Amino acid sequence: MGLLRRYARARLAAQVMRDLRRAGFETVRYDARTFQVRYTTNVQIEPEFLELTPLLTQPRKGRRKRIHAYVAGLTPDPVPATWPIAQPLLRPVLRGTTPGNSLRRPAMPYLYEYVVIDHPEAMTYVTEDQLRSWSVRPHEVFAAARANLEAVTLHGTPTEVIRFVDDGDAYWVSHLLLEHWLERLDPQVGGSPVAFAPERGTLLITSAGSPHLPALFAQAEELYARSPRPITPMAYVSDDQGCTVHLTAGPGNPLHHAVQRAERILAVQEYTRQAAHLTEPTAGIELVGDDDTGWRTRAVWDEKSLLPRADEVQIGDRTLPWPELAPSLIPAEGPDPVRYKKA
Repeated sequence: MGLLRRYARARLAAQVMRDLRRAGFETVRYDARTFQVRYTTNVQIEPEFLELTPLLTQPRKGRRKRIHAYVAGLTPDPVPATWPIAQPLLRPVLRGTTPGNSLRRPAMPYLYEYVVIDHPEAMTYVTEDQLRSWSVRPHEVFAAARANLEAVTLHGTPTEVIRFVDDGDAYWVSHLLLEHWLERLDPQVGGSPVAFAPERGTLLITSAGSPHLPALFAQAEELYARSPRPITPMAYVSDDQGCTVHLTAGPGNPLHHAVQRAERILAVQEYTRQAAHLTEPTAGIELVGDDDTGWRTRAVWDEKSLLPRADEVQIGDRTLPWPELAPSLIPAEGPDPVRYKKA
C-alpha cells in the first residue's frame, strides 16, 4: 500500500474517532490492519466495529458531513439519560437571553452562560428538568461543561490581531468563560488582550494598545448586525481575578464613544428581541446621539406598557433622564432583561 493511501486512511480514521469521542463513546481504537474503528459506550462491555471502507470510497467533497451524520446515527438519544453519559458531552456557551427553561447564569451585561449537550450533528441546551433526572446540582453542570472545554494554547510569532473562526467544533467564543484564558494571550498580541465576540462563529482579539482596536469596534458591530446568530458588539477584557468583563472607557478616553455605542447597541437589540416574545405591550427603545454628543438609549413610553431601562425616557413631549424617573418605577415580574412599570 502506498504512502499516500495509508495517510488518507489514517486521516479518515482520525476524523471518525474524534466524532465518536465527542458523541460520548469510549475506548475508541483504530485498527489499521482491518481498516476499522472499535468503540464502546458507557453501558457496553463488548466493542462495536465501524467499517471505514464505505466512507473512504465515497467522494471527498461532503465527506465530513457524512461522517458527522453517520456517527450521529449511532447515538439514539440526543439527551443522555444518565449523568455519567452526559457529563463528557457538556460544553458552555455564551448567549443573550433565550426563551424557555434552559439552565443559565449571568455572565456579562445582557449575556448568560448556558450549557449544551454537544453531538456531532446537534447541540441541545440543558434544562432544569434534565438536572433533576441526572440528580446533579447546577454548579456541577457548569463546572463539568467548563472542564470539558479544552483551553487552546497559542505559540509562535505574536500577531497584532488574532481571529478565531469556529468550524462548529472549537467553541472559541466559549473560551471567554474560562478564568485566566484571555489574559494568557498577552504574549500573542503584545499587550493586555481585548476580545470581541460579535457572533457565535467569530472571536477577535487584539491588545489594548493596538492601533487596530478602534477599527475592530466597527468590524465587530458590522458582523454583529448582519449575523443570523449575533452575540455582542462589545469589547471584553480580563479583570484582576482573571474573569472576562466588559471593557470600560470613561469620558476623555479615546475609546469612550466606541465603547458607549457598543453598549447601547447591545441593549437596544436585546430589548427589541425580547419584545417579540412578550405578550404584554412594551415600550420601544432606540439608539440616539453621535460621537460628538455621545451615544445613549431612548425609550418612548405611554406610562402603561412595560418600560426597558434606558438612558432617557420620552413621555409625550417630555424627555426625562433615567435617574429622575427611576424613583417612580418598580421592576415588572418576569421579563429578562428587566422591564419596569409605574410604582
